[in-house]
Amino acid sequence: MDFSLPTETRELLERTRQFIKQTIIPLENDPRQTAHGPTEEFRSELVGLAKSVGLLTPHASKEMGGLGLSHLAKAAIFEAAGYSRLGPVAMNIHAPDEGNIHMMEAIASPSQKERWLKPQVQGKIRSCFAMTEPAPGAGSDPSMLLTSAVKDGADFVINGRKWFITGANGADYVIIMARTEDNRSTMFLSDMNASGIEIERNMNSLDQCFTGGHSVLSFKNLRVPAENILGEYGKGFRYAQVRLGPARLTHCMRWLGQAQRAHDIATEYARNRQAFGKSLGEHEGVGFMLADNDMDLQTARLHILHTADLLDQGEQANFESSRAKVVCSEAEWRVVDRCVQILGGQGVTAETEVMRIFTDMRAFRIYDGPNEVHRWSMARKIIDRKNG
Repeated sequence: MDFSLPTETRELLERTRQFIKQTIIPLENDPRQTAHGPTEEFRSELVGLAKSVGLLTPHASKEMGGLGLSHLAKAAIFEAAGYSRLGPVAMNIHAPDEGNIHMMEAIASPSQKERWLKPQVQGKIRSCFAMTEPAPGAGSDPSMLLTSAVKDGADFVINGRKWFITGANGADYVIIMARTEDNRSTMFLSDMNASGIEIERNMNSLDQCFTGGHSVLSFKNLRVPAENILGEYGKGFRYAQVRLGPARLTHCMRWLGQAQRAHDIATEYARNRQAFGKSLGEHEGVGFMLADNDMDLQTARLHILHTADLLDQGEQANFESSRAKVVCSEAEWRVVDRCVQILGGQGVTAETEVMRIFTDMRAFRIYDGPNEVHRWSMARKIIDRKNG
């Protein structure tokens, strides 16, 4: 396996690092960063900054106005962007838009791309992905999908309720997963200001890094023209994997940047803080935590690079994607947890970024499928492979 980056990507990586360090990190305490993510005004300002230096939506294809990054190149650039929680927002590579852009490029019709995808790649609009439902609807088990889509003339009429829909508040369009009368899952596109869509409330959550936060949505007799079906009728679950597989890996990339940031802050603190006649880092209890951090960071990075390399070769890599998601979310969490411990009182206050990283990252073991579901899926494949 060759994980070396071409010269062009190395130059882009250095440009990204400098942009995050010099332009984005100084904005981290802007009051427009709220409990439900950056305000729309703040997001637009951040997007403008990335656009001015040619770093906006780099993962989109060149035809759509992006840089057409490979998965391996994304691994480097997304980690660098993730060094600040505002970096992915500025570069338009945050969730859920990054995954939606990827899926829209793969399966949307030309007219759908012109209407929604093109302005999204330009950073002018946002999107959300409405699949998760309150009990007894779909959560980790998508087969429990309850939102219905009933054919009525040239339209489908959608009814149902979704929750934990990231970015819905302020989004311009939504991708809706619904079940049709013949019991088939299908994806539909709709403007968020359409009659029949209501944002019931924003849900307060541990993380505060996603623009628009997480919302509860209801669909009440929402009419969607048949031409707004995304992809082919009845292939919603299949398309969800087109989106979720790479999205799991890009979560790993972005939060690896956050874990590295926390480690760097803790290392600097351990180097300079004195206790019992020497620096904290000279005490084995702290030094060993820094060493363990280094091993966890490298383990996560290697899993990302390996899976990215497989995706670049055209492999499905579903097993590897699940493995990377579990390994990275747990390794990166351990890193940040140790950093809080090293920083002591500083680690549980907003005096450094570590506390914010800690609260944001806890949800990673749940997002894009709880780790327990991924382990269960991997176990079935391992058993099948052995029996085969």
